[in-house]
Amino acid sequence: MSEETNSLAIALFSEVLTADQMIRNRLTRVLPKGMEISHFSVLNHLIFVGGERSPAQLAHTFHVTRGAMTNTLNKLEWAGYVHIRPDWDDARRKMVAISPAGKRARDQAVASIAPLINDVVGELGPEKVRTVLPVLRELRAKLEPRE
Repeated sequence: MSEETNSLAIALFSEVLTADQMIRNRLTRVLPKGMEISHFSVLNHLIFVGGERSPAQLAHTFHVTRGAMTNTLNKLEWAGYVHIRPDWDDARRKMVAISPAGKRARDQAVASIAPLINDVVGELGPEKVRTVLPVLRELRAKLEPRE
């Protein structure tokens, strides 16, 4: 790898990591009390898929260990945001569904973060955002683990 390519790669990852940290800090400050980004992400995913998922499927989707996902799901269940039931076809597995309270919490979280993300898009400008999205999607796809 040439020195120029190496410097470019380091600059790209540095910017992405710094932006990620800043986004997480800002989101954490505006999410409803007690809600973590991981909680919002799981609730949002369950709304998006519109059905149940196993903890293993969720761990795979979010690229975390099953233990980490179990911890997040336990907190969501304790808060009343998800229902966890045995899988009727395989008693060793469990299935997770969002509860009505979880839907309300997710909607409240979206309402609390919308002004922040809309301000950022407004400051950057919609055209810049449209331009950068394909590049970020391609970067994400290149970083996806291969099975």
